[in-house]
Amino acid sequence: MTVTTELVSYEDALAAYDPVMGLEVHVELGTKTKMFCGCSTALGAEPNTQTCPTCLGMPGSLPVMNAVGVESAIKIGLALHCEIAEWCRFARKNYFYPDMPKNFQTSQYDEPIAFNGYLDVQLEDGEVFRVEIERAHMEEDTGKSTHVGGATGRIHGASHSLLDYNRAGIPLIEIVTKPITGAGDRAPEVAKAYVAELRELIKALGVSEARMEMGQMRCDVNLSLMPKGSERFGTRSETKNVNSLRSVERAARFEIQRHAAVLNGGGTIIQETRHFHEEDGSTTSGRVKEEAEDYRYFPEPDLVPVAPSREWVEELRGALPELPRVRRNRLREEWGVSETDMQSILNAGAVDLIVASIEAGADSASARKWWMGELARNANESGRALEELPITPEQVARVTALVADGSLNDKLARQVIEGVLAGEGDPDAVVDKRGLKVVSDEGALGTAVDEAIAGNAAIADKIRGGKVAAVGALVGAVMKATRGQADAARVKELILEKLGVSEG
Repeated sequence: MTVTTELVSYEDALAAYDPVMGLEVHVELGTKTKMFCGCSTALGAEPNTQTCPTCLGMPGSLPVMNAVGVESAIKIGLALHCEIAEWCRFARKNYFYPDMPKNFQTSQYDEPIAFNGYLDVQLEDGEVFRVEIERAHMEEDTGKSTHVGGATGRIHGASHSLLDYNRAGIPLIEIVTKPITGAGDRAPEVAKAYVAELRELIKALGVSEARMEMGQMRCDVNLSLMPKGSERFGTRSETKNVNSLRSVERAARFEIQRHAAVLNGGGTIIQETRHFHEEDGSTTSGRVKEEAEDYRYFPEPDLVPVAPSREWVEELRGALPELPRVRRNRLREEWGVSETDMQSILNAGAVDLIVASIEAGADSASARKWWMGELARNANESGRALEELPITPEQVARVTALVADGSLNDKLARQVIEGVLAGEGDPDAVVDKRGLKVVSDEGALGTAVDEAIAGNAAIADKIRGGKVAAVGALVGAVMKATRGQADAARVKELILEKLGVSEG
């Protein structure tokens, strides 16, 4: 859709105002069953087949808490350096939308399970920015509405709506930051880096796959501006359900420019929710935002309070895996790369792919070389993420093994990778189909060298006369004759031997 919202330049906006952000991230937990009933959470089922009286809000049905959901919430809280509540309750958040069949959402209000934490995030130039965490609380997801008949896929202009309650009741953790100040013109970058680091942390904990494109993790971007020198926050907007790292950054940037334009024009910012549009990075108005009191929270009478013992909490703390930032620092030292290089690997999304290739038998230097070189180039040209390329770490490790044992040189290895990416099979199959193995037969190499010398007599005489650097031309002739399948180093040795010249 075309948006004609008035904007000021980003530079002008930051010259006059300081941005204040709040990020609310919803994480769909990877439990087998829903938060308060035994219905499956598996994706892909026919609509409304994973429901029961409890998640449909039928009279007389009673919820039962999912213990794994509570454990996952505690793990997330601990990984975010939060305090874990000794006693907390669920509450009913009352509002009517058709995708919430009970007419209320079971959530936590003033008693979250985790609070007062932080997450340190590293920006692209290596600067570390600390994001303070207000709370992480448990709740349930809503069903899915599909609006049919309109031009935008939203309810306005639709002829009717379809509802699928398979998702209603799936466990969610909502992680809410404290107001993020002091980021200045880097605020959008901080927002992106925070969500990226949080996603890596969630995946490391094993509590969710955190796939943003599938809605397993989504971010609400709250943003306001305050005039330079002021300490009073402005009115915020809330851009809902942003589902990619790039879009988080774009949404924050757009809202900074939009807010500044409204304020510069003497207008007033409305506290509202807004929709983000992927096609042009803009936002449009959704609805006026309710305040907490509008939800008429009250304690959930059908669920007992949650009171995790300190022993259990410490047991979970002791079992936490190595967290992403600690792991990256360890890998950087093990691989012997600079912080800048490690940041490039992280930005490319290559850390786990390189690790998996090393685990499959590649040495770290070779794994980095192929993922950050040939494969990164292919990903950029095709507009895909590295992990989306049709090649596995095991296949990359096999290519490095073929190079290491002399079966392939780098030129041939690139052709093998090209074949794997084209769907021609595993590396060995591509080698066989394309006939790409290095020519290692000394007799065949000797013949090719003799022919190159005979066909380039003038160059051969220069080499005999002491101009050893000219040998490159003969090596090139042999490589051309063997379609690049000779070992260039061995070819050079043979040429010098036959010409009776020492390289030294």
